[in-house]
Amino acid sequence: MRPVLDHPWNLRVPEAREVQEKLAPRVVFRPFRKRRYLVAGTDVSFDDERGLAVAGVVVVSVPSHETVAEAWAEQRLTFPYVPGFLSFREIPALLSAFEKVESQVDCIMADGQGIAHPRRFGLASHLGMVLGVPTLGCAKSRLIGEHGEPGFKKGSTAPLLIGEETVGAVVRTRDGVSPVYVSAGHKIDLEGAVRVTIECAVTRIPEPTRRAHTLVTGVKRGSARALPAEANRRSPTRPRA
Repeated sequence: MRPVLDHPWNLRVPEAREVQEKLAPRVVFRPFRKRRYLVAGTDVSFDDERGLAVAGVVVVSVPSHETVAEAWAEQRLTFPYVPGFLSFREIPALLSAFEKVESQVDCIMADGQGIAHPRRFGLASHLGMVLGVPTLGCAKSRLIGEHGEPGFKKGSTAPLLIGEETVGAVVRTRDGVSPVYVSAGHKIDLEGAVRVTIECAVTRIPEPTRRAHTLVTGVKRGSARALPAEANRRSPTRPRA
């Protein structure tokens, strides 16, 4: 899978902001009506000792939850950690991983935000526009917005609001567990994004992104074992924008 949109990634923060503000109005919302589909989950981990991003993509069949493809790639980091600009740090490595994916992909589930973002253009929106594929954000924590508590049962939701604008949904993926934060990315609407999230959920984290996280964690651990002992230090954990 190759990009349909290209722009520089090694930018200063003001330039990155301009890219977000330029592309955000081009986000498209449309229904996602497929009942049998292939969803690619993404996750990125960082190897700070070597200055690398380790990206993983796992393609899962719905409703069977069978893994049909997986790929990973390492990419040199060119953008610092800045809240709200996660896409510039992660997408170059994700594009390298997606180049290795030979399976069809009907939609992408990104471990991050879609339009639930200060400039309505988070990681999922950016990735979806670059690849031209329906994409949703499914994050473990909130970046912006206010919400009430969804119901106890799996499938319960509450709107994620900025003022009177609905930018996402707080979704219970299993009875009683902490919810996840779902937002439309590109070429999908919020209803479709929520449905895909629930249909992919077995545990709290939906299977595509959970398996992608497992993949990159294994790759990173294998790379760490290959490093000299003095380089095998634990890096501080930082929140995802």
